[in-house]
This record gives sequence, C-alpha cells and structure tokens, in this order.
Amino acid sequence: MSSSGRGGRRGRKPAQSGHDGPDERWMASYMDMVTVLMCLFIVLFAMSTVDQDKFEALKNSLATGFGSEQSITADTADGIVVPPELVGTEGLLANSKIDGQTKDALLELAKSEEADLLEIKSRIQKRLKGSGHDGAAVFSIDNRGLTVRLVSAETFFVPNSAKLTEDAREIIDAIAPVLAPTKRYFEVEGFADERRPVQPYPTNWELSASRATGVLRALVEDGGVKAARISSVGYGDARPVPGAKDLSLNRRVDIVVLSNQPESVRNLLQQTP
Repeated sequence: MSSSGRGGRRGRKPAQSGHDGPDERWMASYMDMVTVLMCLFIVLFAMSTVDQDKFEALKNSLATGFGSEQSITADTADGIVVPPELVGTEGLLANSKIDGQTKDALLELAKSEEADLLEIKSRIQKRLKGSGHDGAAVFSIDNRGLTVRLVSAETFFVPNSAKLTEDAREIIDAIAPVLAPTKRYFEVEGFADERRPVQPYPTNWELSASRATGVLRALVEDGGVKAARISSVGYGDARPVPGAKDLSLNRRVDIVVLSNQPESVRNLLQQTP
C-alpha cells in the first residue's frame, strides 16, 4: 500500500503557481482611457455644432433656476456722433481730400453750431442783465465752443480764497438755468496771476484748481448741471491773457460750453468775440 501511495503521489501534476501566457490586466485601464477620450471628442464635437435656439433655452432656464434676472444690452458709449456724410473727414482713416459736397456740408454744420452757441450766449447775457450783473462775463467762440469768462477774482471770491462771494453765487444762479437743460458738456477752468499766493495754498495751481472746483460745485449742487457733463481744471498762472496789463484779468474762471461737433466742423467755427 505504501508503494501504491507513493506511486499515486508521483503520478500527480504539480500545482501551477501562475497564469498561462502574458499578463493582460493593463488592457482594462487602457480601454477605460480610450472610452473617456471617445466621450471627450463626442462632447467637443457636440459643442462645435451648438443649436442656437436650444442654447438660448438652456441659458434662460439656468438663469431662472439660479434666480438671475434678464438684463437688456445697452450701448453705453458716449461721444461725438459723426453724420454719415462726414465719415472719413477726420481721424486715422480720414481721406486726404474732401470733395465739394462734403465741404459744403461741413460749412453748414459749422454755421448751425455757431448759431446754437450764439443763442446760448444771448440767453446768458439776458439773464445776467436781469439779475443786475450785466457785463460780469466776457464771451468768445472758438474751435472748442463758447467760453464764458468770469473776470476779476475780487468779484467772485473772497481774497486769497476759493469761497464764492454773494455776487458770484448770483451770477452762477443766472448762468446755470441756461446750461443745465442742454445736452452739452462743460469745462470749468481756473486761472491765477503770477503773484505767489499765501497759505493755505502753496502754489497758484492749488488756488486756481480750488476756485474752478468751487464754481463747478455751485453749478452742479445749486444749478442743476449734470455732474457727468462737467469737469474742472486749474491752470495756475501758466496761461495769462495775452497782452493783459491788469492782473485781475488773469485771476479768472472760464466756463467753456464745449462744442459737440466733430473736429472737422469745429475747425470751421469763426473766431468771434
């Protein structure tokens, strides 16, 4: 029996510890990666051929779901609108030559703009006269627009100060109702004479800028001029009136009613007092 037992044990095949053939477990990970790539390309293809109507419906649905409100697209650009017949008359794309018809159109627009500025000037003069301040302002028209020059700082400001006097407020109260209803833009410019100011203003820049800002605030806060349509600047003593011997002419504030026409039209405005 022991012999047959040993023979039986010799006849058995030894147990195999491994698999037959190469290890192919990597195939599972490879196929997963290929599947993911295929899904990616399908999504990319679908995105490249979006149905606009379906996309809008999805966008609105998501917006509603997240509580967003629909907004209206508006053009907030603000500036000078050039009439079609004047396109190409200025700027980088301007034509080198302007034909006769375009030149006539420019002249007509310049005449119309000048007439509008003269109308504003006339209305301001009437209001100044009615308020007892006839002659308190000097007017001029150039390629910037209408300049309303408020001369003599002693009339408008406390000496060496940006505080407006009662006369100044009456003058501004007379001018503001003419300016406020218009759709034009304005610039308030402050100037000073060449003498050095005293404290609290270290230089004429601060003094002139402060006076210009004081007039601006009066026009906006009391006169109803839109804040978005007005700005102020101080020139110090850098821009004196040419040939002026009276220093008070350089202690001034200018209110400039800016022209809203293109440069090609503004350049044709007559230099008129």
